Amino acid sequence: MRIAVLTDIHGNLPALQAVIGDIDKRGDIEHIYCLGDMLAIGYETDRVLELLFGRDDISIITGNHDETVLALSRQETYPESHQNERAHHQWITDRTNQGYLDMLHKLPRQIYQQIKGHTVLFTHYHIHPDKATAHISEEPFSRIVAPTLENLELLFQNHTDTELICFGHHHPIHHFRNNCSIFLNPGSLGCQPKPAAPYAIVDIKEEIKIEIIEVLYDNRSFLEGYERFKVPERDIILKIFHGGQL
Repeated sequence: MRIAVLTDIHGNLPALQAVIGDIDKRGDIEHIYCLGDMLAIGYETDRVLELLFGRDDISIITGNHDETVLALSRQETYPESHQNERAHHQWITDRTNQGYLDMLHKLPRQIYQQIKGHTVLFTHYHIHPDKATAHISEEPFSRIVAPTLENLELLFQNHTDTELICFGHHHPIHHFRNNCSIFLNPGSLGCQPKPAAPYAIVDIKEEIKIEIIEVLYDNRSFLEGYERFKVPERDIILKIFHGGQL
């Protein structure tokens, strides 16, 4: 079985369109897994969600930005760790179709599956078992660790029986293996310092093989849109999350 794994779209519609186009062109990808953070940082929320929810071959989980926007939309406690981003998240919330927010609320936080006899975890990032159902204001996602095999083994030490651990949250690409597990983060699809959108193709048979794909696309109009739409914190976003490409 060949699956595609993508994560951290962050409202970047042209990047998502480029990746979905590449997947569809291949014609042999049986299912797509989206690992959260579809929203925020970027601004094309409704069109990103329209594309994702409009397909029947995508399984989606929520990330911290998705859940933070949901908390605002439902007038729930806002997480302390995101206080500096509150104005930005409120701007996103105010411009997101309520129907899509309702659909987001129904999504799971993690997916465990057996695929061709292999145990696979899809999660936005590590969550301690005691916080599996905790509200986003309780900071359920673990702190980001530097992408090394040693750090990931320690982070996911409660998943030693899981053969493939797919996650996002941290925007660089991660691909590590030990004797028990493969740790795969395909990298943020929507937040890169160059006009390329990464995702992973995972070929699951007796063995698990992984290929990281980078799809080139024209991101200039999207980047210019931060100023055009007066996105809150746009200068910081362009510098930190898009490498100051403009």
